[in-house]
Amino acid sequence: MAFLKRLGWYLVGLSIGLIFLVFILKKKSGEEGIDFCYLPNCRVLKDMRSKPLTFSESLPEEYRDTLMIQSFLEDGNVDFGKSDTKSEPCKTYFISHEYNGEELELKAMNCEEGITVEKITSEN
Repeated sequence: MAFLKRLGWYLVGLSIGLIFLVFILKKKSGEEGIDFCYLPNCRVLKDMRSKPLTFSESLPEEYRDTLMIQSFLEDGNVDFGKSDTKSEPCKTYFISHEYNGEELELKAMNCEEGITVEKITSEN
């Protein structure tokens, strides 16, 4: 009888813990939830998304589209081989992304005060 009583209390505690876990994980995976970035690509893009965006004077008008730049910062792939992550005061990143069926590469300067888009080139 003592075993059944302990098993019952164990199952009650386990079910309460599972309910809390479901609520916590659902909140973190929702729209306003927390985004966990452990890999370098995700961490760089998340840092860049949190800063104000400016465009270089040499960037053509057709590429001054904030929605296009946001798609680079959401789903792009940072090329760490080309990027200069040690430069001061701004780090230079090359981000590749397919946009409207065309493979493009963005060069951006990541400074403390914001992001400057230097140029966008076609990789074809």
